[in-house]
Amino acid sequence: QVQLVESGGGLVQAGGSLRLSCVASGRTFSNYAVGWSRQAPGKEREFVGAISGSGGVTYYAGSVKGRFTISRDNAKNTVYLQMSSLKPGDTAVYYCAAGRPATYGSVYDYDYWGQGTQVTVSS
Repeated sequence: QVQLVESGGGLVQAGGSLRLSCVASGRTFSNYAVGWSRQAPGKEREFVGAISGSGGVTYYAGSVKGRFTISRDNAKNTVYLQMSSLKPGDTAVYYCAAGRPATYGSVYDYDYWGQGTQVTVSS
């Protein structure tokens, strides 16, 4: 089992930045890719980005590419989602998830999920 806890969400003005953290406990964290997804009220959960277990490969949704950056520190069992140039459309609950997905961009291919953290971007 892997337990994940997200933090760092909050309220920010459009154009601002936030850094989310996802801290893992349990099995060897570096064995797992980590994906970030988000869900806005009334909408389906959508893929944001992912990072491989070693941290050497990252993937991003087109809507966030160039604005969001994912990194990880396996010594600290932590994955980060640095979000910049935030827009009101980025408002959602953000989730991190760990696993060995067949496809990094497939939201539900991950096995372990955090509880989510709310990000609200005001205009």
